Amino acid sequence: MASATQDSSTSTDPQESPMSNLALPLGLAAFLASCGGGGGSASTPSSPTLPGQPTQAEAARFLLHSQYSASYDDIAKVQSQGYSTWLDNQMATPMGQTAWQWLKSTGYDLINEEQLFFSDQPCSYMVWYQMMASPDQVRKRFALALSEFFVVSIQGIQLNWPSFAMARYWDILCNNAFGNFRQLLEEVTLCHAMGSFLNTQGNQKADARTGRVPDENYAREVMQLLSIGLLQLNLDGTPKIGSNGQPLETYTQSDVSNLARVFTGYEIDESVGRFTSPRPPNFTVLKLEYTLKPLRLNPNRHSPETKVFLGTTIPAGTDGTASLKIALDTLFNHPNVGPFFGRQMIQRLVTSNPSPAYVARVASAFNNNGKGVRGDMGAVLRAILLDEEATGTASLGSNSFGKLREPMVRIAQWARTFNARSAKGTWKMQGSTYSARESIAQNPLTAPSVFNFFRPGYVPPSSALSATGATAPEFQLVNESTVASYINYLQNILYQGIWVRAPELVTNPMDSTSTDGHDIAPDYSFEFTLIGNTNALVQHLNLLLCAGQLGNDTVNLIVNALNQDQITASASDNFKRIHVARAIMFVMSSADYLVQR
Repeated sequence: MASATQDSSTSTDPQESPMSNLALPLGLAAFLASCGGGGGSASTPSSPTLPGQPTQAEAARFLLHSQYSASYDDIAKVQSQGYSTWLDNQMATPMGQTAWQWLKSTGYDLINEEQLFFSDQPCSYMVWYQMMASPDQVRKRFALALSEFFVVSIQGIQLNWPSFAMARYWDILCNNAFGNFRQLLEEVTLCHAMGSFLNTQGNQKADARTGRVPDENYAREVMQLLSIGLLQLNLDGTPKIGSNGQPLETYTQSDVSNLARVFTGYEIDESVGRFTSPRPPNFTVLKLEYTLKPLRLNPNRHSPETKVFLGTTIPAGTDGTASLKIALDTLFNHPNVGPFFGRQMIQRLVTSNPSPAYVARVASAFNNNGKGVRGDMGAVLRAILLDEEATGTASLGSNSFGKLREPMVRIAQWARTFNARSAKGTWKMQGSTYSARESIAQNPLTAPSVFNFFRPGYVPPSSALSATGATAPEFQLVNESTVASYINYLQNILYQGIWVRAPELVTNPMDSTSTDGHDIAPDYSFEFTLIGNTNALVQHLNLLLCAGQLGNDTVNLIVNALNQDQITASASDNFKRIHVARAIMFVMSSADYLVQR
């Protein structure tokens, strides 16, 4: 039972009372006790708390910063354990099955006429499953945030088994989510997906005879986007200003050209061997296990020249492995990394325009986790999520605090809140959610460029935000088309779920089949038990989807609109599903939901 986090096999008869035959979690029992009868106006429910204990709404808010969704079980755990202990417990949870293993176990490694070894579609299925249903939500939510900093898009890679290469990249983000930034930077640098995306793979030393010079793509982006940024920063993320009154730049073109020499000589590790595809034209294809290996250094193609960048000199003749270590250590120890990385992680998880003081606290945690360790990702995440600005009431009441929920996070939240499952286990998200006309204009791991879906410094023009220069990155996705397409997409999925072509097959047939249908479907069995108590239904959605942040006017509008259905507990299941879908649509379309605080 989705919202009560109860298994669907034990869902109740929707004709019965919400209290009957249910092993109610503590948080759900408290919620139901707080809800009044019938329809009409509503007030935010509350339950008694011990001194210092978070309220249900406060716990839900913390959960929605930390992971994709809130459930009554999780709310009760946060209330009883407290923010810090709950987060520690989540971070101590083992990762479990990897995305790469999931692709293989689900059958996306088949060698057949559909040529999965060239297909990027399973990547979409894999990452949506990771976001919608796989265990270890906190890790997976932070991994998504990291994927928008260390950007790799499957649209920009040319590899055998691209979906497995992207799964390995995703697993690197997950594995290192609570590890160390330095290790993460190295593993991302040497993974095949990044190597193909930003041209490290096959990059060679200079050749005076042909005029060839090392490709500078990764050298530029690893500084500009993946570590230190364009401008020198103070600890609080504000730019340092030179004697001329202008911001100081972080690096020069000479730094880029010299650093590019470090990233030469790296190639695909083909030691796993190849196979010949079974059908003409009988392609010769690398075995998919190569995607698990890092790029391999070919010393003969590595630049032996002196490399001078960011005040560091790597002497001529230094081997490629040592050169890489020196380069990554130099980037890792640059004073910009803490504020540059920390601010963007705050933006992804909590608020678009964090205060300099908030950034400084997170950057300080990056610089020193309290035990003399630099780059502790777990310490950074704790600093972001446990900060007073993230949990306190002052920010909750501020018009300048919060963020637009990313469209793909909204859909993952819906799926987890209502326990969506793929009936056939293939998780074939049909087509792509990237279309701005027909879908949500965003699909995980398919950013249009290395600059992600939006820039961290984006300020919506001709808006109240632009008057103050406040950044709101996600608004770069907002226009007349995307607003309408999001509503249309909700209408398509909320009633029956997500339509899939031939869900029992890991590949798509050329034509529709009789098995096409809504394979990825939500469970509204608990919501059915609230039919006839409109106030309870709306406040239930308010708590789990919005952390109780729907304003009273919005709540009343939704309650009054739903009361027009004049639905009762004896209504048909079809009508109940329509009614629940309508309620969710009203909530997920509201400004109070779309802006998360």
